[in-house]
Amino acid sequence: MMLAQIVLFDGFDPLDALAPYEVLSAGGMFTGGAVEVELVSAEGARQVPSGLGSLSLAATARLEPRRADLVLVPGAVGRLPDGEEPTEDSIPAILGRTLGTELPLLLKQSLDRPGLTVATVCGGSMVLAMAGLIEGRPATSHHLGLDLLAASGVRAIDARVVDDGDLVTASSVTSGLDLGLYLLERELGPRVAHAVERLFAHERRGTVWRDTGAETKVGALAR
Repeated sequence: MMLAQIVLFDGFDPLDALAPYEVLSAGGMFTGGAVEVELVSAEGARQVPSGLGSLSLAATARLEPRRADLVLVPGAVGRLPDGEEPTEDSIPAILGRTLGTELPLLLKQSLDRPGLTVATVCGGSMVLAMAGLIEGRPATSHHLGLDLLAASGVRAIDARVVDDGDLVTASSVTSGLDLGLYLLERELGPRVAHAVERLFAHERRGTVWRDTGAETKVGALAR
């Protein structure tokens, strides 16, 4: 069985968390329980306020890298970065506040554990980047946050999903669906992913980026 723990923190984006939650849970349904999905937090069981006003979700357990096979970090809801100093309600500030919790330590333990995959949606990759955990590694985020990602020492890739082995990142909010389907295909095979794709009536978009294959030649297709 694959245990997926989806991490909630104050100000998280609900769709970043719930889209992959539903996709992965459906994968468990189609496989007779091969996937179990939990909503967790660094602090343990608690009501976690999202960035959407009164909407909150219940974390039922603590993030446990020793127990999980997949740890998924969503992004946040707030004001978009505009090149100026971030305000308290801006996405960078909300993500930055996670650095004052146990989350960075638990994410480091997750990345250090062989066989565990860490995945992110949207600004979730910025949490890892701000904590200095993915310097030099390829990753993606929302297109408006790619410059911030690069400024944190990450090799920012403008792709919908980026697979770097034990780190799989997805770009914007709806890409959580694509990420969930890709992870199902990668871990359980295409038949399971296809069944869930048909259930959700959602076809994955774009090519999953990996650091393999022939190098591209800029201008080679110019006419």
